[in-house]
Amino acid sequence: MFDFCKLDVYQKAKAFCILMHKLISNGNFDRTTNDQLRRASFSIMLNIAEGSSRFSNKDRKNFMIVARGSAFECAAIMDYLSEVSEIDKDAYSNYLKSLEEISKMLYGLIRGLDK
Repeated sequence: MFDFCKLDVYQKAKAFCILMHKLISNGNFDRTTNDQLRRASFSIMLNIAEGSSRFSNKDRKNFMIVARGSAFECAAIMDYLSEVSEIDKDAYSNYLKSLEEISKMLYGLIRGLDK
């Protein structure tokens, strides 16, 4: 098993990515929104995975920063979808809770890599 698979943040990012895949498959969003949401949610988990392969803390940190940025991007997309009534307020709240948890976990990893 690869080390990144053991990370709780990776598992949560993967679960969120799968959730977004289902949302996109069941939704009627425009092509641009589908593409951005798919890529941003994938980017969270893929950057965690790729960062775990790096040897220096500086390199690992950069990938975790990118992963966290992608979580923020997903949050912005969710905000947009909520505002245009493409997702309901309860779903929006649940998606944001997941992203907030992922973001906080990534922040902890980033801070830990400064040492």
